[in-house]
Formats: sequence, structure tokens, C-alpha cells
Amino acid sequence: MPLLDYDPTCLPDLLPLYYRRLFPFAQYYRWLNYGGVQKNYFQNREFSFTLKDDIYVRYQSFSTQNELEKEMQKMNPYKIDVGAVYSHRPNQHNTVKSGTFHALEKELVFDIDMTDYDDVRSCCSAADICSKCWTLMTIAIRILDRALREDFGFHHLLWVYSGRRGVHCWVCDEAARKLSVAARSALTEYLSMVKGGDETVKKVVLADPIHPFIRESLSVVEKYFPRYALQDQDMLGSKESVDKVLALVPEDVRKLLQQDFQKQKKPENRWELIIQEAKRKQSTAKKGQHFEKEIMLQYCYPRLDVNVSKGVNHLLKSPFSVHPKTGRISVPIDVSELDAFDPFAVPTISLICKELDRPKPGEENLEDIKGKEDDKDIAEKRKIRGDASSSGARGAGSSRAASDRAGEAAGGGVVA
Repeated sequence: MPLLDYDPTCLPDLLPLYYRRLFPFAQYYRWLNYGGVQKNYFQNREFSFTLKDDIYVRYQSFSTQNELEKEMQKMNPYKIDVGAVYSHRPNQHNTVKSGTFHALEKELVFDIDMTDYDDVRSCCSAADICSKCWTLMTIAIRILDRALREDFGFHHLLWVYSGRRGVHCWVCDEAARKLSVAARSALTEYLSMVKGGDETVKKVVLADPIHPFIRESLSVVEKYFPRYALQDQDMLGSKESVDKVLALVPEDVRKLLQQDFQKQKKPENRWELIIQEAKRKQSTAKKGQHFEKEIMLQYCYPRLDVNVSKGVNHLLKSPFSVHPKTGRISVPIDVSELDAFDPFAVPTISLICKELDRPKPGEENLEDIKGKEDDKDIAEKRKIRGDASSSGARGAGSSRAASDRAGEAAGGGVVA
């Protein structure tokens, strides 16, 4: 979707204004300082800045909010990444004894990128997204948010739009921040279901009994699947897309469905045939046949970047950073309003900088009203001055006449 209000060449002019007047430094510092309970927690946190012309500056650290604010307003980074809390101040890592500088803790993070779904979405590819495939991000947030809260007991989750083609999750509970690499790997493994590279055809394999976590995830997918997969992606429409789906079912079922699909052309009817065959297989087979569930999960289940989640010292793009390609701000996502979230409605830096000079709603005609009031005041003041002048002239004339009469009377008296 074209960004009519954003021109990347204007970014050097917009960033100083954004960091000076719009970036939420107070809230940002309060988040990463975690109440200041632990000494040196904020000042031992690593930040990295990507500057103009892809100049990458790592191991930045700051003692206070004011210091962070001044440096960001000085450097105007195109991108901000947040890293771990280290044993020493990151900007002094070259001065400490070798082997003593190491990452202590960091939020548990997840990075979900739309490009990882290219083999199962037909509307877009690579960095492009649209409202049809954005449903995949909605499903991912629904599944992971529930699992992290209910299965692992975490409470403090921050979901953030990346600014272009994905979402990030920051799990901020103290227990999550202190997880070891092994624990992060195990947790990520628990949440991962789609496995295998491009050469792997069947990437989801279910076994009996189906784990409660998988059943909960399926209940989320089933809510979105008919609209997303059958209608928006036309998963069972073209021959090519049908062949990809049928490659995921047993060979004997595939032959039956290929014949049945000759009579049924509607994707919804074809999907119903797949479900019927799955039920028939499940009633006759000795071991579980869940290929209809495997298809839904392979096409819709979240695809996680394991390396991002398991590494304590891995950096992740910061909330409220500006995406240099789209100009969009990496804004937090309200999970309670998730279905209403529209990535194309997220403001660009151009738009919000422009709004700084725009009157607030209801104040559009304030200047006109003020101007009219000023004109009215001026007219009234002129009228008052005019009346006063006339009164003064009349008063002066009356005084002179009285004085003349008095003089005449006095003169007449003298004469007399």
C-alpha cells in the first residue's frame, strides 16, 4: 500500500523534531528502569543506534533519562535497538577485564515476521503485507499471548508493531528477564510447532494425545481459518494451491479428494470434504489421523525466530522507533482491541510532525474567531474614543460659553 504522506528523503529533517517534541522519553525510561529497584539497572542496559547511511553504533548506555534524551536528540538515530542488561556499563566494555563483561538479563522477546509465511500466503510476498495476510499476525498474538499468560503465568506483556511487516513481544516480568539461555530455548521450543525449511513439505505432525496447548491454539485458528484461508487466500481455489494442500494428506485420501474436487469447486465445500475424510480416517485408523488440524496449523500457526528468543544478548528493535522504509512508528498494540488494529492506520513520522502545527479538533476556526473578536474590540474602542471626543468637544464648548457669559456678566458688573 503506497505511503502518500511519507518521503524517506525527508527523514533527516523529521527525526530531530520527533526526538525533540514527540518521543515519550519519560514513559520509555520508566519502563526500562523498572522502578529503579536494582542499582545500575538502567545504566548497564545496552542500546544500539543505526544512523544515516547504515552506520551502526553498538554498546551505547546512559545513566539517566536526561542523558539518554540528549544523546538521542544529538544523534537522531534512524533506528533504535534495545539489548541486555550487562555486568558493566556497555559504553565501557573495552575498559573492563577480558571475560568479565557479559549479559546478565533481558526481557523474553519474540519476533514474528510476515516473510516467514511466504510459502502459505498468496496475496503478498517478501516485505509486502495487506489486510488479508495481516490476519496471520492477529492469530499469532492471540495464541502466544494466551499461552504466555495462562501456561507460563506471565503478566507483563508488551506487544509492538514493528513498523513494517511484523510484530514483537516483550515479556517484562522479573522471572522472564532472569531466564537462562537454556530456559528461553525450552520455552521457545514449547511454543514452536511449524518446523522444517523450504525442502520440508509437511511441517506440522500431530500425535495422540493432542497436547492441551495445541488444542487451545487450534481453537484460535479455527475462528479465523474459514475467512482467512478459504476466502482471502483462496487456499483451495487454484490447481497449484490445491496441490499444496493435498500434499499434506495421506496418499489414499489424496486420490479420493482429487476425484471429489472435480465435482466441488467452492473452497468451503472442498474443505468440508477434507474434514469428512479426516473423520473417516480417525474412526478406522489405529493411530491418530489429524491431517485437517495439521493443515490449519501449517497455514496459520505462529512462526517464531528461535534465535531472537533464546539469546540473552540479542538486540531487538525498540518500541517508538521509526521504520526508515515506511516511516511508521513502532507503536504498542492493545490486545483487547486486537481485531481492530490496522497496520496501515499507524501514523507515519511525517503525519505526526505535521499534526504538531495543526489546530486541535474544535479549534480549527479559533484564529478566525479571535480575529473577529479583535476587530470587534477595536471597533468598540474606536466608538468609545469617538464618543469621548465628542463629549469632550461639547464640554469644552459649553465651558467656553459659560466662561464668556461669566466674563460678560463680570464685565457688565464692572462697567456698571
